[in-house]
Amino acid sequence: MPEPLLTLKGVHTHIGQYHILQGVDLAVPRGALAVLLGRNGAGKTTTLRTIMGLWKASAGVIMFEGRDISKMATPDIARLGIAYVPESMAVFSDLTVRENLYLAARSGPLDAARVDWICGFFPALKKFWNYPAGNLSGGQKQMVAIARAIVEPRKLLLVDEPTKGLAPAIVQSLMAAFRELKDTSTTILLVEQNFNFVRSLGDTVSVMDDGRVVHAGSMAALAGDEELQQRLLGLSLDSHQ
Repeated sequence: MPEPLLTLKGVHTHIGQYHILQGVDLAVPRGALAVLLGRNGAGKTTTLRTIMGLWKASAGVIMFEGRDISKMATPDIARLGIAYVPESMAVFSDLTVRENLYLAARSGPLDAARVDWICGFFPALKKFWNYPAGNLSGGQKQMVAIARAIVEPRKLLLVDEPTKGLAPAIVQSLMAAFRELKDTSTTILLVEQNFNFVRSLGDTVSVMDDGRVVHAGSMAALAGDEELQQRLLGLSLDSHQ
């Protein structure tokens, strides 16, 4: 595996009185698709939000390209080439699809060729190009959120539950988009509950429980070991195809 692009060492996060992350160690190899698994409440979303600076680490270090970003503001983290797609999608409801993407194009006007490339995966974006994003279905809003994150090349993409609420055909398009993003040297950290989806895409996998990473290794090793799946997740990946 290549050297890590992103590394978390002993990261703790408190939200009010709650101690959510309790010493997270995580390495995301450059150019890989890394998957973060775990039950609801294990700390996966908090990990992404802490990396992005939306919640501040109370202890530990977050290194991106050899630089400590754990105390940086979210806009400054984004400027380093990190994009975040939250589970809530968080589109600008009153703005059109085009305007949502335009706001995400930090370097200037939309790149027409890149927009065409994105719409090749999500044709509905062109169909609803001038519609207010708030009028779209949940699955269509998810497409807008993902398109907005990749409308410009990013070094690291943090994605929380991207297939939630999507029709199977759109999930297949999303899978193709992630594969092509990997080919463009985009590193991806993906939180996902669709195990069949991540098994076919993931290079590495980390499993969280109670605010800690309790297992880290290759996705191929976890996908091929039903006993390990049962021990770590309480289920078999094969039962979620």
